[in-house]
Amino acid sequence: MTYNKLQIFTDGGARGNPGPAGIGVVIWSGNELVGRHKKYIGKATNNQAEYKAVILALEEAKKLEPVELEFFLDSELVVKQLNREYKVKDKNLAPLFVQVWNASMGFKKVTFIHVPREKNKDADKLVNEAIDLGT
Repeated sequence: MTYNKLQIFTDGGARGNPGPAGIGVVIWSGNELVGRHKKYIGKATNNQAEYKAVILALEEAKKLEPVELEFFLDSELVVKQLNREYKVKDKNLAPLFVQVWNASMGFKKVTFIHVPREKNKDADKLVNEAIDLGT
């Protein structure tokens, strides 16, 4: 099944920063839940985990062949970097930014929106589950 537009909630987190880290992705098409993904990623910073969650989401979304993606993240820094409002100064984040940028090219439109943490509870729950499983 293909989708016109997907709403994707992503989150990444580390216990320790850097520390054991996990990522979570929740994919919706309107009111239909079309995907939930979590992954333990080993030692990482919170920001690295946030980027890796977006990368996982792009990989999973590609399989669904949507035209448009609307991302919701609770990391203001990552959203502003992906929207090119802030430069990526951290040398460890730069290659992840490029990976997101390149993976985004396969879609007609990709937007990144900052949301309060309370609106990202499902993805956050997956992050904690992934860290619990991985450690």
